[in-house]
Amino acid sequence: MVKFNQAISLMEAAQESPSLAHLTELTRVSSQRLKLLHTLIPGPLRTAIQAGPIEGTEWCLLVNSNAAAAKLRQMLPALLAHLNTHGHAVEKIRLKILQNPR
Repeated sequence: MVKFNQAISLMEAAQESPSLAHLTELTRVSSQRLKLLHTLIPGPLRTAIQAGPIEGTEWCLLVNSNAAAAKLRQMLPALLAHLNTHGHAVEKIRLKILQNPR
């Protein structure tokens, strides 16, 4: 039998692999959570935050500076309440500060 190599999209590959499908879903949910919070986060701070990994009921936000993380820490209770009100079972938001390569 002759096999032909066919290019498939990333989404098709993810759907055919359970582990990739799970990671794709977690990425989608993480991005959805961050989008839900955009109305609560001040405009200048929005560009400093990226959606990070989900581990059970803990969600990580990636932050590009210590100053942005400090401001975000003050907002965590409101952000958690907003997420839970909208059906996302998040018990803790962890912040990870991204290091700039030099």
